[in-house]
Amino acid sequence: MTAAGSPQVAQRRRMLVRGTVQGVGFRPFVYTLATELGLAGHVTNTGVGVLVEIEGGSAEVAAFCRRIDTEAPALALVESITHEELAIGGDTGFTIVASVPPEPGAAHRTRIPPDVATCARCLAELEDPADRRHLHPFITCTDCGPRFTIVTALPYDRAHTTMADFPMCPDCAREYTDPGDRRFHAQPIACHACGPRLALVDADGAPIGFGTLDEARRMLAQGAILAVKGIGGYHLACDAADEDAVLRLRERKGRGDKPFALLARTLAEIEPHAAITDAEKELLTGAARPIVLLRRRPAARAALPEAIAPRCPDLGFMLPYTPLHHLLLGLLDDRAGPRLLVLTSGNAAGEPIVTDDGEALTRLATLADGWLTHDRPIRVPLDDSVVRVVDGEPLFVRRSRGWAPLPIRLPVEVPATLAVGGDLKNTFALAEGREAWLSGHVGDMDDLATQQTFEHTIEHLGAITGVRPEVLVADRHPGYRSTGWARRAAARRPVRLIQHHHAHIAAAMAEHGLDGAAPVLGVAFDGTGYGDDGAVWGGEFLRADYADFHRVAHLRYVPLAGGDAAVARPYRMALAHLYAAGIEWSPDLPCVRAGSDEERRVLARQLERDLNCVPTSSMGRLFDAFASLIGVCHLAGYEAQAAIELEGAAVRRPGPVRGYTFALLPGEGEGDPLIADPGPVFAAAIADLRAGCDPELLAARFHHAVVDLVVAVAEHTRERYGPTPVALTGGVFANAIVSSACGRALRERDFTVLRHRLVPPNDGGLALGQVLVGAGRRAPGETGRP
Repeated sequence: MTAAGSPQVAQRRRMLVRGTVQGVGFRPFVYTLATELGLAGHVTNTGVGVLVEIEGGSAEVAAFCRRIDTEAPALALVESITHEELAIGGDTGFTIVASVPPEPGAAHRTRIPPDVATCARCLAELEDPADRRHLHPFITCTDCGPRFTIVTALPYDRAHTTMADFPMCPDCAREYTDPGDRRFHAQPIACHACGPRLALVDADGAPIGFGTLDEARRMLAQGAILAVKGIGGYHLACDAADEDAVLRLRERKGRGDKPFALLARTLAEIEPHAAITDAEKELLTGAARPIVLLRRRPAARAALPEAIAPRCPDLGFMLPYTPLHHLLLGLLDDRAGPRLLVLTSGNAAGEPIVTDDGEALTRLATLADGWLTHDRPIRVPLDDSVVRVVDGEPLFVRRSRGWAPLPIRLPVEVPATLAVGGDLKNTFALAEGREAWLSGHVGDMDDLATQQTFEHTIEHLGAITGVRPEVLVADRHPGYRSTGWARRAAARRPVRLIQHHHAHIAAAMAEHGLDGAAPVLGVAFDGTGYGDDGAVWGGEFLRADYADFHRVAHLRYVPLAGGDAAVARPYRMALAHLYAAGIEWSPDLPCVRAGSDEERRVLARQLERDLNCVPTSSMGRLFDAFASLIGVCHLAGYEAQAAIELEGAAVRRPGPVRGYTFALLPGEGEGDPLIADPGPVFAAAIADLRAGCDPELLAARFHHAVVDLVVAVAEHTRERYGPTPVALTGGVFANAIVSSACGRALRERDFTVLRHRLVPPNDGGLALGQVLVGAGRRAPGETGRP
């Protein structure tokens, strides 16, 4: 009876729930909810979502429909629920039925959740000597554990994961089938009796010691470097407090001075080394557990070896996200091993992360002293995500584990598209309709193994998203390997070639839900992008929508002499800037003293005769040049090293600082872009150097000069075209000083500021912008095969 005393009407309803609803305990949740409300029916996984049929009184059915959305599991993301009334079937009881496989060739579109850090309840069991999973390195439940990296096909069932070869023991099978258990239909379920096995081996695969974890921790404490198999690939680990071990790891890996990431047991272990804001704490302790870049405390340089992050203003910390991490750091006994580990990707410099066990023994043979491995295969290689916080908001440096393969909602409809990204920090995207799925971090495409990983990852992501690309989109750079791959893979599909910085700006627009009906002023600052005039762009102010762009202003061209040689040797870039500004190469300048007399003579001839000199407007190269000019960095062993060290110098000069001033010059013809001339910046900095000012002051003044330039061009654009949002994009905006100060200065002048929050500002976010620019139009430079 209803509250009014009239009899209830029986109903039967079919519901298709779409979103991130597989691998997150959604079917057990539906079962429990239906049983609580006394409803009959069933629930199953399909290739497009979770299908539910319920039958019962109208009030209970209405309550079920309301609560299935509002009370869904924490890891679930319900995007849509469609309803269909059915005839009464007379079911008794509610069941979970076998998943429905997709029809051959049929599209399927459900969400696989990202890999999730060990939850508090599993951690408590891991610590409990009375629990049957005490110290089990692969403990997991419906709320945590590997997901995306173990999926082989859809629907998401154990048979379609790399756990398929691990038959459940009777105890695990009972939990798996018990609706009252939190491991009810938890696909990676395992225990000591039936789950994956941990092993510590040498380069020949022979066991080392007897107590595997105890022996591993003892080896780390004695200075060994271990290859540790994680969720998305192997890491290389050593004791972060052991300077000799850190230096050996750096030398073996061929890493130059590139910073290492650190794995700490708790926030309390991090706080002596870096300041942590509330937003950073939330990231560090959240389910994704990325590496978070934190400003290091001055005392940290004494407490930790400088070799961890030489001359870097930040330390990259993460907290354990697997049971093995917790155990390796001494969950119950920290006496036998280190409390803080260097944890870096398991690969040699320039190669992709290793996932295969056999390859790990060969490819890491010269890097590791032992292999802490297990027999659960990794289907998808996935590096750790890297995030920093700017003005209280996350800013991705690398979007990978913990977020991939969650889709990004698009502001406009797009056809089935594959955007292949760029060649540095490669990330590609598959998109269709209003959704884009970005891959995890693939890497730099100059390595053959990375290119093979790129192809395999495209195949896998295509299989689980069901996107069958009709259009391929690539960067306009003729030498990019990603673009070459797109041309070869095109068959009869069109390949749309997109200008690099236009794609950067489109990515920022897409993140903020702009449909492209009105343009923005895009400030695209990075190291390299192929320009429409054949120059190397990178200091660009473009008035852009998704369809087109107009160059409003750019840095003055200077000669990039020798290409990669100038990138690796910032002093060559500094000398080129001095030459372009008509400033003498005086021996008292640090950048002049950095190279040999002979190299300077050769470089001078190159510049005078314009030999092997490509013009560039790159802001990234300007940062490099200035870092060398003031003596901060003359040689770059990794991407953006000079800029990072320049930022570090500026960080050490807190307080208000007056910036240098760029000269903003009109273009040669009517409608030509403004030219931002850094010559006056160099002249003023040289005067400060000769007056005895310290490099930290000069670095701070340079950063503020860049901010002032952005504001000046934004105000010019507003005066000429009217109010326009300003999108800040490109790798330079991973610099916290520039990003924060630009945002603040623009907002103070009533500009709407668009900064990245869902994808990195660097080339890791390029593919998202390529999708939007490439959607539904024939771009200039589009190619196709007859």
